[in-house]
Parts: sequence; C-alpha cells; structure tokens
Amino acid sequence: MASNTSKTARASVRAGQAGQGGALSVLGEFKYLIPLNGGKHAYVRNLTNGKTAHLRTDSEAFVEEIRVLAAAGHAAKVRAEINALAATHPDHGWDKTEKRLVEAGVFEG
Repeated sequence: MASNTSKTARASVRAGQAGQGGALSVLGEFKYLIPLNGGKHAYVRNLTNGKTAHLRTDSEAFVEEIRVLAAAGHAAKVRAEINALAATHPDHGWDKTEKRLVEAGVFEG
C-alpha cells in the first residue's frame, strides 16, 4: 500500500516522536536563551518539554518560563547565561531582566 505522505513529513514525525521518551541526552553546550531585538525578546529553550518559546523579556510569560526551568534544576545555568548576556551586551538590559527575575523569586530554591 502506497503512502501519501512525503519522506520529509515521515522523517519529521519520527524525529518528533523520538524526543518523547522523557530522557534527556544533551552533548555539548546548551543555550537556554537566544536573545533577539536588542534584548527586548528572546527564544527560551525549555529542556523539560522540548519546546522553544518566543517571549518579551519584560513579560510575565518570560518570568514563568524561567521559573519552570529553575524549578527543574536549571536555575544556576540560566542565571549564569543571563549574566553572560549582560556582560556581553551591556546596553541590552539583561541586568534589568535578571533583577526582575530575582524580585519575582524565580531563582530561589
């Protein structure tokens, strides 16, 4: 019986299903934050659910996404990444973003 789906579509489905095992296997450096638009937005990569969210860094959704990562044990790494972004791009407001996250109690264990 012939399939009506393309090879690419079938490969995409298989790749998506491969990540559903719940196990985490990461080799090398993993970045949680991908800064956009001068620090006003960022992609937040979430290892716990495999999703990447595009969020404003001053939004409540951003705070909650970082809170989920921190609760999953990634707080130190995320905070270090924010500090590195603040040092690399001092005019992008990452220091203010970290301050907002600290005030919201995100990094408290």
